[in-house]
Amino acid sequence: MQSVDWTIDGLPEETQALLKSYVKDVTRVYGNELEGILLYGSAVRGEFLPGRSNLNLLLVMSSYDLSVLKKYDGIHKRWSKEQVVVPLFLTAEDLQSASFAFPLEYQDIHESHRLLWGQDPFVGLKIDARNLAAEVVQALRGNLLRLRQRLVEGRSTEEAITILLTLSITALLPALRGLQRLWGRPVLAHGESLIQDVESHLAINLTGLHDALLLKHGQISPGQKEIPRLMDRYLESLNRLVTAAEARIT
Repeated sequence: MQSVDWTIDGLPEETQALLKSYVKDVTRVYGNELEGILLYGSAVRGEFLPGRSNLNLLLVMSSYDLSVLKKYDGIHKRWSKEQVVVPLFLTAEDLQSASFAFPLEYQDIHESHRLLWGQDPFVGLKIDARNLAAEVVQALRGNLLRLRQRLVEGRSTEEAITILLTLSITALLPALRGLQRLWGRPVLAHGESLIQDVESHLAINLTGLHDALLLKHGQISPGQKEIPRLMDRYLESLNRLVTAAEARIT
């Protein structure tokens, strides 16, 4: 079995130990069907928050069918309790076509991932960015539309607003990095500096986004009266962002 003797800067030691156990579990279950295990997202960018952040993984398979996916049932039952979300299952060939269809997501993974085991399919991979502008617009506008819909579904309760703000800002950050790529600007990993850069480049006020990021990181705890105001600020900022960004890239 390949060694899993690696370290990831900025990731708590207990989380790294947990990941090493996960890698051993997955390689034991899949054997030769498995070609690589990659970690991506906040755990690699230095923004992982124990108890708040999920661990995002990508499994590179030689091939897959229902029986291969079914093998993950037992792994998921154990590791979902440790904030390990269901991984992406891809072959190396899938990755090439997926990166053309979803350049926003896969460019983000390309730039912020860590190989935990096996072969890294991103080495030498050329991501076709012709669809990037369209996907960024779709991600921004879709975020706003879904947020409105889910607020109605959740009856705009304090609990619903708190959850939705965190989900929305989390989904928004990759789109902001997509904007930076389109503009030829340095792509920033950390959320706060990323929002500040987009805010400065578009010359707009994105206070609501800053507030939502603080909420996500557990740095503010708005009360019952303040949480609806926070959502109002967020909606105003998000709508302002979508309008300004669309005008610049379409």
